[in-house]
Amino acid sequence: MSRPRKPASPFRYFNSSPEVIRLVVLMYVRFPLSLRNVEDLLFERGIDICHETVRMWWNRFGPMFAGEIRRQRVNRMRGFRHWRWHLDEMYVKLNGEMVYLWRAVDHEGEILESYVSKTRDKGAALAFIKKALKRHGSPERITTDGLRSYGAAMDDIGCREKQETGRWANNRVENSHLPFRRRERAMHRFRRMSSLQKFASVHANLHNHFSLERHLVDRQTFKERRSAALAEWQIVAS
Repeated sequence: MSRPRKPASPFRYFNSSPEVIRLVVLMYVRFPLSLRNVEDLLFERGIDICHETVRMWWNRFGPMFAGEIRRQRVNRMRGFRHWRWHLDEMYVKLNGEMVYLWRAVDHEGEILESYVSKTRDKGAALAFIKKALKRHGSPERITTDGLRSYGAAMDDIGCREKQETGRWANNRVENSHLPFRRRERAMHRFRRMSSLQKFASVHANLHNHFSLERHLVDRQTFKERRSAALAEWQIVAS
């Protein structure tokens, strides 16, 4: 009887060690650094790679690492009954043209879904909400701003009774835009919708993984959570 074959390592065709690749992806996606910033910081540590290598590694391995983190969180949260979502859209400039980045955030500040579109109408809102519901399940309540596209899209889906609006009710998702804005400035904006969609999804999942709420806990608890997050990252990216 033949033994089951082990899955092939995604690092098998690369001369660099998985630890270095893992560090490069972590530094570039998690922190507001440019490609050349990462290159310089690694050179100081004795690792000599080109900034184009940093670009290639995050493009290849970033979505893989982020997908594994997302799958683990979805499995944990799908059965959570008192789940409240916050939906909002933000402007992002691509080569002088404005596009919209739709984002869903839960009541804990975790970014659930990101979706890029050229319009801010009912069709875009419907595609975004369907994508979030299909991947994460149905929440108890959905908080939005006053954009009428949300209400029209929820009427089509049949979940209008879950919608809530209010003057400051959506501050949770409004504040969650700030880390992405800092990252966007470091990258000198984006050039294509596909690259914006990819980076927004990868950045969201890594931000969730290392969001330790240091302002709400004591120092010892923060250190324990940080060590646990780093250990889990090494397992995910191994």
